[in-house]
Amino acid sequence: MRYFISFSFLLFSFLGFSNGPNGGYKDSTKLSISDSLLMRSFTDIESLRLLDNAFSEFSKTNFLGSNEYLDTSKEWNSEFVTLNDSIIRKHLDQLDQNTPFALSYNERVKAFINLYGNKKRLLSAKVMGLQEYYFPMMEEILDKYDMPYEMKYLSVVESALNPTAKSRVGASGLWQFMYSTGKIYDLKVTSYKDDRFDPYKSTEAACKYLSYLNKYYDDWNLALAAYNCGPGNVNKAIRRSGGKKGYWEIYPYLPRETRGYVPAFIAVNYVMNYPSEFNIKAIKPPTTHFDNDTIHIKGPITFSLLASTLNLSLEQIEYLNPIYKLNMIPNDGKLHVLKLPNEHLGVFISNQDSILALYQPKKDDSEEVLAAQQQLEIYRVRNGDYLGKIASRYGVSVREIKEWNGLRSNNLKIGQRLTIYSKGSAPKTTVAKTKISTNTSGGYEYYTIRSGDTLWDIAKAKGLTTAQIKTLNRNLNERKLKPGDKIIVGKKG
Repeated sequence: MRYFISFSFLLFSFLGFSNGPNGGYKDSTKLSISDSLLMRSFTDIESLRLLDNAFSEFSKTNFLGSNEYLDTSKEWNSEFVTLNDSIIRKHLDQLDQNTPFALSYNERVKAFINLYGNKKRLLSAKVMGLQEYYFPMMEEILDKYDMPYEMKYLSVVESALNPTAKSRVGASGLWQFMYSTGKIYDLKVTSYKDDRFDPYKSTEAACKYLSYLNKYYDDWNLALAAYNCGPGNVNKAIRRSGGKKGYWEIYPYLPRETRGYVPAFIAVNYVMNYPSEFNIKAIKPPTTHFDNDTIHIKGPITFSLLASTLNLSLEQIEYLNPIYKLNMIPNDGKLHVLKLPNEHLGVFISNQDSILALYQPKKDDSEEVLAAQQQLEIYRVRNGDYLGKIASRYGVSVREIKEWNGLRSNNLKIGQRLTIYSKGSAPKTTVAKTKISTNTSGGYEYYTIRSGDTLWDIAKAKGLTTAQIKTLNRNLNERKLKPGDKIIVGKKG
């Protein structure tokens, strides 16, 4: 939960940013809100605007900003669908038969169904697209821990499937773990990494914690409430209710934000399973779970170097690897996970030693490189910035900034992160030159593909970029290159 709102229970849940495990208020003041007041209040506060910011980091990037993912056309502002109580009850009963959760229906649940299905249908459409990336992974882990598959919808309530969501009180990631609770479940935080931003590790931690809570209460809805505000607040509500142990029985005695947590969870279950009732269609993101794979490597290596050598955008690597806080895999002697698109992962594996060597120090300058790693800064581009201005500020050259960050032009985007080394502290990189034989014909220089060649190898050997080779060879498909094929690598003379 990146934003902490003090209005009431409903905002934490509907925002897709609940107050996370053990992050709830201790306030248990009774609050009764009618549907009309509930819906009016959404337009009166800053929180409505902050809801869509769950996707703001993605919308600013080239990776996610160039297709229908960001569509905000008027079709999403069409007339609201009138909810039919009898149809909702019927469908909720069907869902209820297939889950250990008690998917009840009442006016509170109806308000949240109306919210996700009508007022925030664009959010729901985006989440439905993102589920293709996150849910297969979550379902695998839920199966491993023998958890109800519907638990995946809790991550929608918690973070709207934003892996880097962070609240003002410190709850972070898809499952909004506070630092202390995350530490109990082995989610480590260092200057370089935050395991709470790791979709896989944080989902495992959420399964362990929710499994413990369910064993304690023997009731999934109470387990959800305790996940949001902590067992202490749930136990206090049970005592104040006179010892009752049903969620709706202790509902008036729960902290205000927790009262909307289970209704929001039920509503997400409903809208995600019956989107057609609200004319909601999934907005497809540019990648899915099965389009990418992982490898374990040792650092150091920066995302900017990976971007330039693999011909990927920095934003794409960031999106696939949200765990790394400084856009760098650290040099701590440990194996770290790197996630890449399938077609680029093969290229990386084939050239792993060469790529890693670009950032590896020689024996006689290891102290210099160590000093360099301690003298880098991650600069976030602001309004009015340009490369010359930033270079002057840090006493470096524009060429150096472009080299360190794999930039092919001088264009910058507000919010873009740049790796900046202090004057003279950047690590030296050496490129192993591969000798290649070429021939000329018709004014062009050609290279004949050999077994094991990659476009990256050829480009580096000729002092080119892969993009330049692709420009020289229109319609070139690097994945279909085979020994004997000839490609243009330059012009004669």
